[in-house]
Amino acid sequence: MMTSLQSVPRPTRGVVNPAAGEKIFRLERYLPEADLAPFIEHFWLVAWTPPDGVVHVQRTLPSPCIHVVFDAGRTAVFGVMTGAFEYTLRGSGRVLGLRFRPGAFRGFLRQPVQTATNRELPLSAVFDCEDAGAEQRVLSAADDAGMVAAASAIIRTALPPVDPMTERIAAILQAIEHNADITQVQQLADHVGISVRKLQLLFKDYVGATPKWVIRRNRLLDASDLLAKGSDIDLSALAQQLGYYDQSHFTTDFEKLVGKPPAGYRRSCKD
Repeated sequence: MMTSLQSVPRPTRGVVNPAAGEKIFRLERYLPEADLAPFIEHFWLVAWTPPDGVVHVQRTLPSPCIHVVFDAGRTAVFGVMTGAFEYTLRGSGRVLGLRFRPGAFRGFLRQPVQTATNRELPLSAVFDCEDAGAEQRVLSAADDAGMVAAASAIIRTALPPVDPMTERIAAILQAIEHNADITQVQQLADHVGISVRKLQLLFKDYVGATPKWVIRRNRLLDASDLLAKGSDIDLSALAQQLGYYDQSHFTTDFEKLVGKPPAGYRRSCKD
């Protein structure tokens, strides 16, 4: 059994108002062991014990990744979710999640990843396990390392061959993330050197979300990061920078994803 864990920096990207959340829950990320690294980006663990009477609703923004989540009574494989996710923290508890590398779950599903988009699947639909027993083994572990080890054993029951296409997907998604000037699918296709049609088919098969959705998500995350840090950038200029024709469309998309309009979100992060 794994006895030590290699942690990675706690994320803020994709976590709505991370400063407020840090006061309520503990969030950790751990790297997988070598045999799982081609498939799993990281394990994430959330543990909480809010003060008596405090209820915290944490909003997390979507990503083009499939997650396996061990959560009491709600353990499942979560396909790519195209909407934001809210989780209510009350009492005390802990949840362990496995964030798979984009494209890497294709071999587990043995069918296009888009078939799982916006769906929850029982663990037993993918892995050689009994759902309730698997949940109990992970959540009853004594510590973080024990939870990660128990979850790793379940994943190993169905490891597919490593698919070299995962690295191709990673390179495309890194291009989107690190090139803020990519705001249109044609720009991405030109950047990576394939046609728009091939890019769309590749995302349908391996990613589970469209290239347009992934691009727009990243640009909105860029905006939420800026505003969470209190940036006083003009919102109209920010909308244009992100590829929007007008501020109203930017505001609508931002509020749909984050839960508040840009100006309101900036104010809330200062509280």
